[in-house]
Amino acid sequence: MTAQIIDGNALSKQLRTQVAARAQALKIRGITPGLAVVLVGDNPASQVYVRNKVKACEDSGLHSVMEKYESSMTESELLARVDALNNDPNIHGILVQLPLPSHINAQRVIEAISPSKDVDGFHIASAGALMTGMPGFWPCTPYGCMKMLESIGYNLRGKHAVVIGRSNIVGKPMALMLLQQNATVTICHSATPDLKAMTLQADVIVAAVGKRNVLTADMVKPGAVVLDVGMNRDNEGKLCGDVDFEGVKKVASHITPVPGGVGPMTITMLLVNTLEAAERASN
Repeated sequence: MTAQIIDGNALSKQLRTQVAARAQALKIRGITPGLAVVLVGDNPASQVYVRNKVKACEDSGLHSVMEKYESSMTESELLARVDALNNDPNIHGILVQLPLPSHINAQRVIEAISPSKDVDGFHIASAGALMTGMPGFWPCTPYGCMKMLESIGYNLRGKHAVVIGRSNIVGKPMALMLLQQNATVTICHSATPDLKAMTLQADVIVAAVGKRNVLTADMVKPGAVVLDVGMNRDNEGKLCGDVDFEGVKKVASHITPVPGGVGPMTITMLLVNTLEAAERASN
């Protein structure tokens, strides 16, 4: 068996075409969906992420504002900027790029963003909405994973899904989204005594710990679907995920590559959330 590749680039392109069409429909009504991206400091990786997010907005017909500040910016100054953006009718989504400088309390900043503009899905109100099945914004990376499963027509009902990782950004919301689709969900983490015993039972595995080769071929049940959220570097400095791709693709039925898998979907779902925020505001 050789796994089918779930192409994140191709799926992203398809979804962004839909975003552009919906954005155009809003523009006809005089509304341009707007995203504000706030970057504090000069973290090189953050600068790349921000540039990609801004470009994706522009390519899909969304209005984007990029605000860059020195790392010396105070927490109160940043909170004031967030408050101003909350009150700006032309901005429908607010994203404060993480990580923030150590003197700024990231959670306090996230909670300052209006839940109606929390397109990252990190606000406690968004987490509560996901937990209780109410309308809200889903965190972009696990949301992208769900779209990838949907794209292959995968029915999660009654399936056993194993999520490796318990972060607030991916692991926990991923588990809740899978649960909403009637999967039986197991969350594994650094204190799980026998990871292999858990993953061998799984119909779907989501690896999201940021550790190379955390999932190898001998840990995967034949025919399982494997989603790799990890972003690491191998010994040659090349981008790789959490999954031993070459080994696992010989066992799994479907697998996401790194790069070109979940990564592009994260930014795409940010666009989807921003568009939905604008549509909700217009109604």
